[in-house]
Amino acid sequence: MIFNRKCRILLVDDEEGIRFTLGCLLRSEGYQVDVAADHVGAIVCLQAAHYDLAFVDIMLAGESGIEVLQDLKEISPSTQVVMFTGRPEVKTAAEAVRYGAFDYITKPVKSKTLLSVCRLALNEKKLNDERERHRSNLDAIFSSVSDAIIMVDKDGCLADFNATAMKVCGYDSNLIGCGVKEISLGCSGLCRLTLLETLRTNASKEARRFECVTSSGRKRIVSFKSTPVIEADGTVNGAVAVIRDETPLVELELSLKNRGQFHDIIGLSDPMQRVYSLIEALANVPTTVLINGESGTGKELVAAALHYSGGRSKGPFVKVNCSALSESLLESELFGHVRGAFTGAIANKIGRFQKADGGTLFLDEIGDISPAIQMRLLRVLQENEFERVGESTSIKVNVRVVVATNKNLAGMVRKGTFREDLYYRLDVVRLVVPPLRERSKDLDLLVSHFIAKFNDKFGRQIQGTSDDVMAVLARHNWPGNVRELQHVIERAIILCKSDIIGMQDLPQDLIDSVQTNTCSSPDNSPTPHPLNKLSLEEALEISGGNKTHAARLLGVSRLTVYRQLEKTVSD
Repeated sequence: MIFNRKCRILLVDDEEGIRFTLGCLLRSEGYQVDVAADHVGAIVCLQAAHYDLAFVDIMLAGESGIEVLQDLKEISPSTQVVMFTGRPEVKTAAEAVRYGAFDYITKPVKSKTLLSVCRLALNEKKLNDERERHRSNLDAIFSSVSDAIIMVDKDGCLADFNATAMKVCGYDSNLIGCGVKEISLGCSGLCRLTLLETLRTNASKEARRFECVTSSGRKRIVSFKSTPVIEADGTVNGAVAVIRDETPLVELELSLKNRGQFHDIIGLSDPMQRVYSLIEALANVPTTVLINGESGTGKELVAAALHYSGGRSKGPFVKVNCSALSESLLESELFGHVRGAFTGAIANKIGRFQKADGGTLFLDEIGDISPAIQMRLLRVLQENEFERVGESTSIKVNVRVVVATNKNLAGMVRKGTFREDLYYRLDVVRLVVPPLRERSKDLDLLVSHFIAKFNDKFGRQIQGTSDDVMAVLARHNWPGNVRELQHVIERAIILCKSDIIGMQDLPQDLIDSVQTNTCSSPDNSPTPHPLNKLSLEEALEISGGNKTHAARLLGVSRLTVYRQLEKTVSD
């Protein structure tokens, strides 16, 4: 085995005749040869070019070739070195080998010996380079894959692992060479035991989606596969294991199964399932829909879902916040105007009703419009036509109107601040979006959704929250609803200094409000879903203590589980 390219050789000897003779011999064999007479000359050559092989005289004028050998190996570790010696001694040879020499040749140097050693040294370099290349490729694979990879040797000792295994399993470099059976990482050790079983049976082993407690104490759903490393002669030289964290996939499958996301709306709870069903029922009818809900509940998302679920989805979805504009500006914004209609109307303008033709117009905060706008809106709803401000020509439109408010329109009608005829025209079908406190079962899913969203936005890799944080979030009343939760998670993602959101990342006023609510609540206050104590214990045992999984098994929210546990402790 020899190099296909022309090899470069450095010849270091203080005798000019030897440099000339051996240089000519090597060049005649097709090698590229540079020569140096001393230590300094050798260093100059090494800094200017890379050499596959160097021949170095062990005794240079006033210097030791061993020093050249040491410097050469420091500058170019992959270069093979063969020493020349006029007086072969075991001590000198041993020293040369200790510092990395491939071989040594006694003087006078015979042509046949020189060429034979040269080929052997270059073949060795070829093998070393291939091994290093394979090692680099393996390192690249190890570092690039997101799965944890663990390798053991034939004796069951830890041989190698990648960065993911360090993060997930807690391995560190000090464990290399240790028997995996004796390694304690604070987990069940199932993966390591399966690796040993692979070594014992010489057969691949696989485990799908089992619960694993990581070195940080977090519970994950992982899949595992171990495979024996078999040499060309059939002997087993070790085993490799691949551990894949499937927790996000399992959670996604669960959420899809339970219709946890409908368009951009997130929620698994029964109230949200009813909202989804009503959206589906209303999607393909032109009926005006009134969306009621507290601030921050996601009324705009519901309106968008109504639009994009039905036959108008290819048409425009136009939004107007009625509370953000004065009466005159809102009138112009909704219906448009012609040039000169009022001061500042320097050009014709198309209104939102006209822009929404063939689609849906969403009027948010409808309870804030003036009586004059109420009257004009009523006419559009009745006749599907309007006039631009400053123009008498009617414009026909085909627009579905969806309105939303957090106000009590019926109460406003009784007070005379909202037109009764418009109210009944708007309130054909009412869709109520529940506040977050009434859909606590959705809290886990919403938190996971916002963590993923802001991980992507800020380039973070936050994995989740601590149990303490979830307990606080579960007890908070959420007056700002989902929007408030979104802002809390966004703030936590920005401030979090690890991969788990902790109490220190939450706003202090939120923590204080939870503590105040807890102190003011009577000790004997009933929980929303009374649980049988035995069933809760069984669910926790089946789920390995995971409160989220236990809540799913029982069909209740995690908040309910926390409250029941607190009640059990106090009892």
